[in-house]
Amino acid sequence: MIKPLLITLLALSASVANAQSSHTIDGYYPLLRSTFIEANTYKTVAFVEKRWRLPGNTGFNESIYEVEKTLQQAGYKKEATGEADGPLTYRIETREMQRPAWEPVNAMVTIEGEQKPLLTFTNNRNMLAIYSASTPPGGITAEVIFVDRADLKNIDSKKIKGKIVFAEANVGMFYSSAVKNGAIGAIGYSMPAYTQPEKNVNSIQFGGIRYQDSLSQKFGILLSYAAKERLKAALQKGPVKVHVDVEAQIYPSKELTIIANARGSVKPDERFVFSAHVQEPGANDNATGVGTLAEMARVTATLITQKKFSPKRTITFLWGDEIVSTGRYITADTLRAKGIKWGLSLDMVGEDVSKTGGSFLIEKMPDPSAIWTRGKDKHTEWGGRALQESDLFPHYFNDLTLNRCMQQGRDNGWVVKSNPFEGGSDHTPFLQAKIPGLLMWHFTDVFYHTDADRLNMVSAQEMKNVGISALATAYTLTAADEPTTLMLIGELQKNATDRINDEYALSAQAIKEGLSADAETHKIDVWAKWYTDALSKMTDINVDGSTAPINNRIANAKQAVVDLKLKIDADLK
Repeated sequence: MIKPLLITLLALSASVANAQSSHTIDGYYPLLRSTFIEANTYKTVAFVEKRWRLPGNTGFNESIYEVEKTLQQAGYKKEATGEADGPLTYRIETREMQRPAWEPVNAMVTIEGEQKPLLTFTNNRNMLAIYSASTPPGGITAEVIFVDRADLKNIDSKKIKGKIVFAEANVGMFYSSAVKNGAIGAIGYSMPAYTQPEKNVNSIQFGGIRYQDSLSQKFGILLSYAAKERLKAALQKGPVKVHVDVEAQIYPSKELTIIANARGSVKPDERFVFSAHVQEPGANDNATGVGTLAEMARVTATLITQKKFSPKRTITFLWGDEIVSTGRYITADTLRAKGIKWGLSLDMVGEDVSKTGGSFLIEKMPDPSAIWTRGKDKHTEWGGRALQESDLFPHYFNDLTLNRCMQQGRDNGWVVKSNPFEGGSDHTPFLQAKIPGLLMWHFTDVFYHTDADRLNMVSAQEMKNVGISALATAYTLTAADEPTTLMLIGELQKNATDRINDEYALSAQAIKEGLSADAETHKIDVWAKWYTDALSKMTDINVDGSTAPINNRIANAKQAVVDLKLKIDADLK
């Protein structure tokens, strides 16, 4: 029988912030707010979002060099011998690419007999599939053959030879098969429901086709909902020919990654790493990550130069190819990797939520909410598989970062949420290397990956909120002393208590509805263990190492969580 249980915060004194420590963290916010210039961020986003960015192409490289200008103006010096050259350094790493670079130049598709083009690159900058080849000068005209999605695996070469295959499917799924069977190109339509294609009828999500070689490569065209409906309507009247004129460039190039460091004064080999990917053609995705991180690097240099902040551990800022550059940074130097203590990815961080429909989110490292997603926890429409208990990654970084964002939001009404782990961005290489890694992002976004993701969908204030919160997190961890650590332990203890209380209420209701008491008790036990394990890892926060007061505070906090768990277990049973 479930009895009402009033659970009070245990060991309340453990959650009361030490005055000195609280002053230190609280003091970062006014300092950051007065130094972070959102207009700088917006200006960088405006520059980057104009460019169709893929590794090695002109737009990608120009964006890297634009970040370099910001770093130089902020006082970062180009490395001569390595990171130890000075307190503020940067470098550009150059690597040969296995595949050639690709960039779109122009395109137009017109239904024969109609004056208005079906699509133009000017209005639909995502209409060309990545790695589309150019048509001959002046374009080509050919018949369009519609193939039902169910028949794509068995395309009849006699029907499509010398023609253009059209299907309501991702063009990358059938392009190779179509071309192999004699088609001169492929046209596809595939828009997920969350983009609301019947409302946003001209949106196109970018996509790609397989690159084979420069001689055999053909074109791939991506359709908007409006263009798809128009082409289908024409086909219902009889045979349709379209004129396709494509200009794209495919050429050998080199991949660039730019890395800046604000060197730690005490433990320079220990570091907090920020990453923002440059590739993808959108404004929010991910020009906002590039611009926000560039301003964060400038702010950090300014405060260090003005002697208003001094990191004792190194803060690293990285811009490159999503997942690839971050993963390489972690794995290429095993000695450096040992010193990476935290990683934070900035991906789609500047959305005007009133226009996109998205929410600002911290994607958590795997915690029990990724196993049992209930209550306030919700996956995004991106989705995530249910994890196993063996997948859990207990660590204080989840709550600490969320708390820093909440602290910024309390003062200006910024809405901060979180989602269970889903993966798919620059936080995943950190986690794969067993390094705490988080993602700052926005979702669900009706313009995600579409050519409607333009500058008018960006909020400078949103980027400022993200940048301040991210830097407050990094500053806290790279300059932490004993009082700061004690305060953070108390803060995490309160988070643990709040979460376990919430889970208790959910489990009590579940048992009332007929679910197993043992199963519900197990959920409480897993959450409690997750937090006690997370508390155990807080010995690495203080730059000078763990101390007796820190160890005692951790032990007391863990015992309080265990005591609370035992009371709840007894009540649920």
